[in-house]
Amino acid sequence: MNKKRIIEIINNFSKKTILVVGDIIMDQYIWGNVSRISPEAPVPVVDVKEESYLLGGAANVLNNIISLGGKAMVCGVIGHDDIGRMIIHELRIREIDTGGIIVESDRPTTIKTRIVAHSQQVVRYDREKKEDINKSSREIIKGYLKNKLFEIDGIIISDYYKGVVTKELVKEIISIVNNRGLPILADPKVGHFDLYEGLTLITPNIFEASTGSGVSIHDNKSLEMAGMALIEKLRCKATLITRGEEGMTLIEDNREVTYIPAVAKKVFDVTGAGDTVIGVMALAIAAGATLKESAVIANHAAGIVVGKVGTAVIGVEELKRSLQVD
Repeated sequence: MNKKRIIEIINNFSKKTILVVGDIIMDQYIWGNVSRISPEAPVPVVDVKEESYLLGGAANVLNNIISLGGKAMVCGVIGHDDIGRMIIHELRIREIDTGGIIVESDRPTTIKTRIVAHSQQVVRYDREKKEDINKSSREIIKGYLKNKLFEIDGIIISDYYKGVVTKELVKEIISIVNNRGLPILADPKVGHFDLYEGLTLITPNIFEASTGSGVSIHDNKSLEMAGMALIEKLRCKATLITRGEEGMTLIEDNREVTYIPAVAKKVFDVTGAGDTVIGVMALAIAAGATLKESAVIANHAAGIVVGKVGTAVIGVEELKRSLQVD
């Protein structure tokens, strides 16, 4: 990729709108220091210094798109509680339409609480309900998508296994957007691979790709076999397998394989890195990039975000610097 081409793609981000459908999560961070072990049990005592809340899950994917200058919409479910109201407030601050947010009074808003001491996560605890969302909620999401269909340039299914992403919903999404030919991407979860049939691209990590394909991945040959097995099984155009410190591998339905080395200099926290990858992939594809070009740009974005602590996003200038086009 030459510099002119990269700049052209990134500059087109601001002209594109991505709809994110999936599990909305609030990420809570409790920051502190550890100087002693509890006398009550062999666990560290955290002296709490600070507390913060960040949009997570589907809302973090949306946040990544916005931070890179793109436009975004979101569909998902929250509870009738303070955390749900906090999420609505945060979305409105960002001038995001909240018409796709459904409140279900019988389920809590999903919140993941991480206790971090000296930049290291000590423990995490979750408050959630994983049962499938109500049929009426699914109908609202379907109606919202129909209303916004000609305002969007791509769809991301952000699946965190919290009940929003179901087989019925994915089929309805594909049926609605089929005539427009919009790209549909999913960040898959183990146990849900049969849901993603017919999508444009999935972005599993090594474990997810191995489990979803049934192929034990131990070298490049088995990696490629797993990627092709997923493409054939799900009838998707490509699989982008994220491999941590070994980078990413893009496998396309024409059997072309592209290895993309990692660019991260330091890895502090991989939380939310998958959200960054899929958000940038969708934005780049919508902006006219090829799958390979999109993967290279997403790889640089992921390399930046893992160098930050907590659920993080990146800006356009950071991305351009990493790609050496600033």
